[in-house]
Amino acid sequence: MAEIAESPSTTEHPLGTVGASRSKASSSALRESDVDPKTMRTTTPGLKRLFLTFSVLLSFLLGFPFLWKTVEIYRSPLPFGDMDALSKQIESSPLQFPCHFQSVFLNFDSRSSGGILDPRELRSSILSEMTKLTSQTLERQCGSCGENFTLSVVVDSDGNGLTPNCSYKCGALGALNLGDGEAVDEALRSALDESCSDYGGKLYTVVVVNGDGAGEGPKALVGKHRHGWISGRELDAEAMIGRMAEMFVKIFMNGGREDGAIHGEFMPVGADGRVVLSFSLLNANPDDWFYDWDFQKLDDTLLNPVIEALKPIANISVESQVLYHTPKSSFSYWDESLGSYIFSTKDLPFFVNSNEWHLDTSVAAGGRTKILQFVVYVPSANECPLSLQLPSGEISKTNGFISPMWGGVMVWNPQSCIKYSGSGPPARLLMHPDDLHRIFEVLMGQLRQLFGLKSDSIYVGAAGAYKLLPSEKGFTEWELDVLSRQHTCFNLHSSGTTLGSLSRLVQSLPRMIIKDEIGKQVKFSLEAAQLAQTNASVGLYEASAASSRQARSLAEDAFFHPSIMSVSYFSFEHCFAVYSPFFLPVSLHVLLAALREWRRYKQEKAKYVRWKVKQVKAA
Repeated sequence: MAEIAESPSTTEHPLGTVGASRSKASSSALRESDVDPKTMRTTTPGLKRLFLTFSVLLSFLLGFPFLWKTVEIYRSPLPFGDMDALSKQIESSPLQFPCHFQSVFLNFDSRSSGGILDPRELRSSILSEMTKLTSQTLERQCGSCGENFTLSVVVDSDGNGLTPNCSYKCGALGALNLGDGEAVDEALRSALDESCSDYGGKLYTVVVVNGDGAGEGPKALVGKHRHGWISGRELDAEAMIGRMAEMFVKIFMNGGREDGAIHGEFMPVGADGRVVLSFSLLNANPDDWFYDWDFQKLDDTLLNPVIEALKPIANISVESQVLYHTPKSSFSYWDESLGSYIFSTKDLPFFVNSNEWHLDTSVAAGGRTKILQFVVYVPSANECPLSLQLPSGEISKTNGFISPMWGGVMVWNPQSCIKYSGSGPPARLLMHPDDLHRIFEVLMGQLRQLFGLKSDSIYVGAAGAYKLLPSEKGFTEWELDVLSRQHTCFNLHSSGTTLGSLSRLVQSLPRMIIKDEIGKQVKFSLEAAQLAQTNASVGLYEASAASSRQARSLAEDAFFHPSIMSVSYFSFEHCFAVYSPFFLPVSLHVLLAALREWRRYKQEKAKYVRWKVKQVKAA
């Protein structure tokens, strides 16, 4: 009975356990059925899709700097501040050169007339006259001395001198003989250079000699160095003050021109500082005759000194050629009274025959080198002799003319045209050395005119006339000083303007390529301009002209560099337009996909968090 009673109790325990498990499973299934898949999820959202999407986006972002590097524009750093400062400085304050003048009175009694010839009073009077003259010629004109000049006065009487401002040794010019101008010029050079060398040879001296001449009035001459003299009998020192002041200002300062500067558009020097003198001998009709010349001899004996004298101003090279069948374009007519064929000044614009005169054949000239043409025209027998008639009705003594910035033309009538019979074969003739020398004198006068100087040897001013002694170099020393000062001013003005324009251009175009070569050219140009200003401030005219020429050449080279000209329009908009069709569509899709995947991941994450919160609340 005991065994039968215990059996039911043991069989109920397993059944009770099984029933409880079924009840728990049923409860759990009900909770899962309450989960809405639109708002909740029971598992953590995966990161695989998000990782892949952002990996593609990150690869695009990392590749963008490499792409930007491939299209990067290299720009050498330029000193924009110094470039703009130079341009503003030259525009605001024109360059003024120092000039030093000296007046020497010979054979004047310094103790007579109550001390009238006191050097200090003479100096004050001359300075007053010079100030009046400089005010009339725009003393602030760039390239002139303006008011930046000094003056010393010496009264030398029988070797007893009053010299308050100069190291002149009285008696040095006591034995001066004024008979021969050339001899006086050399004697003055020797005496003055040995006596007054405080200014490095850049001292302009005017000597007034009393007691010479036959009473016909004072004579004024200007030598080929840096001095002039006035001589006469019983001269009045005060009456000579105006002439001395005019010689100082009008001749030594301004070079004998009314205006004291050479305008930029009439500067016969190329932007690179080079000039090619092209000489052409044109035979209009070789069936009559054709001439040749020994130009090599002309170059060696006459042209080389001129080239050497102008070396601080320009780098000059020479070439020559002989052309045939080169008739002129204008017409001429026979004048019986003059015994010559005539062409007038009205015909000059049509004289040069650009179709037949093949003059521009220089291989020595670069892109910015200036070519000056000098043409010697030999007329045909049908219009020989050919003469140029001036508006006054007179025949031109030089029988030539110039064209500014182009060159000059001279008509040369051979002696054989008078004897030509019109029969027989054409003669091949060589120019006589005397004819060649006369032609050179005319062409040298034309070259002087192209540089803005006078071609004749007389200057007529308000106080009187002055005879100008010529130089075998074509240019006197004081004329070279004038050219050096004015070319220095123009070159500095041109370099400052060019560098200022380059600075504004580069800053306005950030995508412009600036190579290291351009940076070096700008740097050296600024240094050369600074050196030119320093040399000009101490009166080194030749050195300042050479430095300013280099500054202008380097500035022009930098501004017209080929790399600048080739990509001056390569802007950022151009770069965007080229690359956007390749990268914009793909990058836009990748970016949108990343944003969409990130938003999906946040939504799934929110569902899982929402399910977790609800589960915690149900527990």
